[in-house]
Amino acid sequence: MLRLFSYAFLLRFLAAFVMSISFVYAAKPEASAPPEMLVHEGKTVKVPEASPYRKRIQMDVAKQESGAHSMTLPGVVEADPANTVNVLPPLTGRFIDLPVRLGDTVQAGQVLARIQSADLLQAGSDASKARDVYELATKARARALEVNKAGGNAQKDVEAAESTLVQAKAELDRAVNRLKGLGVAENVESARLSVPVMAPISGTVTALNVGTGSVINDPTAALMTITNLDQVFLTAQVPEHALSKISVGQALLATPAAFPDRPLRATVKSIASNLDPDTRRTRVRARINNSGGWLRPNMFVTIQFDVAQPSQVIIPNSAVVMTNDVTLVFVEIKPWQFEARSVELGSDEGERVRVRNGLKAGERIVVKGGVLLND
Repeated sequence: MLRLFSYAFLLRFLAAFVMSISFVYAAKPEASAPPEMLVHEGKTVKVPEASPYRKRIQMDVAKQESGAHSMTLPGVVEADPANTVNVLPPLTGRFIDLPVRLGDTVQAGQVLARIQSADLLQAGSDASKARDVYELATKARARALEVNKAGGNAQKDVEAAESTLVQAKAELDRAVNRLKGLGVAENVESARLSVPVMAPISGTVTALNVGTGSVINDPTAALMTITNLDQVFLTAQVPEHALSKISVGQALLATPAAFPDRPLRATVKSIASNLDPDTRRTRVRARINNSGGWLRPNMFVTIQFDVAQPSQVIIPNSAVVMTNDVTLVFVEIKPWQFEARSVELGSDEGERVRVRNGLKAGERIVVKGGVLLND
């Protein structure tokens, strides 16, 4: 009897335990399923109402705009070749004075150097001889005229004396002009000193090839180069494919790398007729005033041209999605339902880009969060 009571008690205990466990599990609510992020329907993708992606996706309407495209190209500052002069020595000899240095500013007619030369002494001697011959020929002509008046000689003797005088005068002029061309007076004493080398133009000494005491034997070798920088060229390196977009008279905006806060406006002056065989670029030049001299040859500049463009759809760069070498834009075809549209892009406009094909103005597109739809 006791054993039966024990079994009954054990059964009631187990039943109560099972009921308590069932109550606990029955009372615990089932976990809710996570919301769907995207729903793919054929070639489209839909963002369900409960999807958290709706908060991360932004849309806007594609707009068509007209206006010029800004084309930016590298460039440099160049000296005007018409205002650059190589200074040649008037004769060979030794430099005994060189008062100018590289980078100095000089004025036209200023003495750049002095040369001591045997050729200078020869030129002075030639001038003295020519003057003596001229004076003698002058006296001979006067005597011939007096004798002819007295009937002591023929007319041909007077004509011979006049011819000799003319020849003597021509030789004297040649010798004197030779000395004047050398920058010295027309006498031997001045010629024995030195010949000055004069500045042919005002400008800056941009190259110096000699020093005091140097001997120059080649009169065709440049002593120095003087460049007038009152006007300089802004030279753009234009690639071959962009040449059709540039023309003489076209406006440009140049920004020197050394002075980014001083942009310069100019117009195209000339376009070179040849291309560099290595870079496939040509030089497009614009002349600009540089009276302050703050622009220096070989400075780097960034040059912008405004190139006319047809009216096109322009979208933000953030709307473009790249996948497998294909350029996509997600277009809304129904509320929160999109299709991936392949597009052909045009020129870049900073934070925006032109669309040549694949998209029409007025279509609603994803401008932010398109990568989420591409998953």
